[in-house]
Amino acid sequence: MIIHLDPVMLARLQFAFTISFHILFPSFTIGLASWLAVVEWRWLKTGNEVYRDVYRMWVKIFAVTFGMGVVSGVVLSYQFGTNWSVFADKVGNVLGPLLGFEVLTAFFLEASFLGIMLFGWNRVSPKMHFTATVVVASGTLVSAFWILAANSWMQTPQGFFTGADGLYYPTNWLAIIFNPSFPFRIIHMVTAAYLTTAFVVGGIGAFYLFRRQFTRHATVMFGMAMLMAVFVAPLQLFFGDLHGLNTFQEQPVKVAAMEGLWETQKGAPLTLFGWPDEQMETTRFAIEIPKLSSLILTHRLDGEVKGLKAWPKEKRPPVAPVFWSFRIMVGVGMMMILTGVLAAVLYGKKRLFDSRWFQCWCMLLTPAGFIAVLSGWFVTEIGRQPYLVFNTLLTSESISPVAGIHVALSLAAFIIIYLGIFGAGLYYIIRLVLKGPGAEPEIPYGGHGVKRPPIVSDVVMESGGDHV
Repeated sequence: MIIHLDPVMLARLQFAFTISFHILFPSFTIGLASWLAVVEWRWLKTGNEVYRDVYRMWVKIFAVTFGMGVVSGVVLSYQFGTNWSVFADKVGNVLGPLLGFEVLTAFFLEASFLGIMLFGWNRVSPKMHFTATVVVASGTLVSAFWILAANSWMQTPQGFFTGADGLYYPTNWLAIIFNPSFPFRIIHMVTAAYLTTAFVVGGIGAFYLFRRQFTRHATVMFGMAMLMAVFVAPLQLFFGDLHGLNTFQEQPVKVAAMEGLWETQKGAPLTLFGWPDEQMETTRFAIEIPKLSSLILTHRLDGEVKGLKAWPKEKRPPVAPVFWSFRIMVGVGMMMILTGVLAAVLYGKKRLFDSRWFQCWCMLLTPAGFIAVLSGWFVTEIGRQPYLVFNTLLTSESISPVAGIHVALSLAAFIIIYLGIFGAGLYYIIRLVLKGPGAEPEIPYGGHGVKRPPIVSDVVMESGGDHV
């Protein structure tokens, strides 16, 4: 018996698997680099060695995560050639320069100054080391800028024309980079990265507080993380709403799938939960709030929202994955906001750092940011189907002339290798967390027996002061 293996579906699964692994790392390192800059600034400002110890612990985790992000990112570029060569050929004139700028302006910057962050401690001046941390943090944001510009263009393409040879040629680079969805997507993604880092750091801090280990360091981690939960998590709800309104304008079919809405309606209800049935073109067991979808999307109770039936079946995205991924993302976001509210209440009662149940809650939410980021990307990428470049280039027209069995074998190899390599990386990170922050032996300034110059921490420690 011959089993037919669809190369398009297998190539999509392979890219989904590899990019899902990859997105976990930049969504963490973007926020972690900025947080490390704040921690080092606090150390230089206060001289409190707790900040230095926290920095030294987390910079190691940053280095491991950054390395795994680089490795997993390289794989994606190879897949453009192996599985998606038609796509690469058609859009290379547009996306190639954007990805090239990301390497030239961001990756080289991060890789160069990361060495100072890791090995320059007490070998360069404290201000130079802090500068290196700020440069790396800036590099992660620049990298996000170019990657999201490229991906946003695929969602809302403009500033190009299609030549007689079928290739895409740029006509306006500003229009390509600052396409209609880009401003909303970058602020939404960067904020998500900051929240991802905050909940990882907060979860580890809660773990230490629960075990009554490294309590001074844990207080710094937990307190700073809860500040993000209090102030940034509600902002993300606002940014997400702006992004949703932009998507409703630019990609209404994606919003219809997110809402599980089949019929075009005025005063459309918001479906909280249900079971989208694509065959029967209905959402079964729907729990709805009347008119709320129209109010959110059009700001009018009787505003019209297009249903999925307004598009032919072959032009609709898979509904169930988009529908459920959107609800997971929103649900996790609401738990983050709830965490901020609880933290504010406990802080007012002077119980923030000794509430055992709240520490358990924060430990459970350690991976919350990763879950929300993955769910959001599933909504974005699956909701764009059946197109790779929305309304312009179909996914089925972008595949390389490759046999399904070859894609299946390489997918199996990726799964095995990724689980091994990234499993080892995760194990090492867990070991670093269990070891915890602590003082490390000093290295002579300059690395040649030259005593390092006095810094603000020396003055504070010699005077017996503590500026926490």
